[in-house]
Amino acid sequence: MAPTSEPLTAARILEATEEVLRRHGPAKATVVDVARALGVSHGSVYRHFRTKAALREAVTERWLDRTSASLSGIVAEDGDPEARLRTWFTTLFEAKRHKAGDDPELFATYMVLIGEHSAVVDRHIADLTGQLTTIVEDGVRRGVFASASPAVTARAVFDATGRFHDPCYVRDWEQPGIDDEFEAVVGLVLRGLRV
Repeated sequence: MAPTSEPLTAARILEATEEVLRRHGPAKATVVDVARALGVSHGSVYRHFRTKAALREAVTERWLDRTSASLSGIVAEDGDPEARLRTWFTTLFEAKRHKAGDDPELFATYMVLIGEHSAVVDRHIADLTGQLTTIVEDGVRRGVFASASPAVTARAVFDATGRFHDPCYVRDWEQPGIDDEFEAVVGLVLRGLRV
């Protein structure tokens, strides 16, 4: 990233950090590299992020939040809860596959960073299961889904579909037949939720 005369913001620092991580990987990327990419001193970066760990945590959270944001619109829709749930899982699976396939080096880097920042991952999973809870609650309210506890059901559904969004299964995502397997699992989950 070439230095610009734009004001230094947290967002610009995170963009530069992502580029530095892509180029150098998590083991070699430093705050000095980020500052150099921005054309500023490393002290300027530290004014926004007090430590290297805080910077790495923020860039990891930003990466995960992109997925959450793409799903939140589906949750906000007023359509059929079953169709929304199917679309939500399809969108999640596609987002994860694109992250892994479109930029494998950066995906590998983020897998390292995620391992360092389990609280960020916990918040991400809580956000995703919260979104699912909202859809399940709507389904129960409309008489489409049966669930005594939508939050428990949402977490169970999230866990049951883990093969299609948990990064530990990344090698499976490009295997022949994975789309059929995905459809079978989501179909089974939806049948299990119906009243």
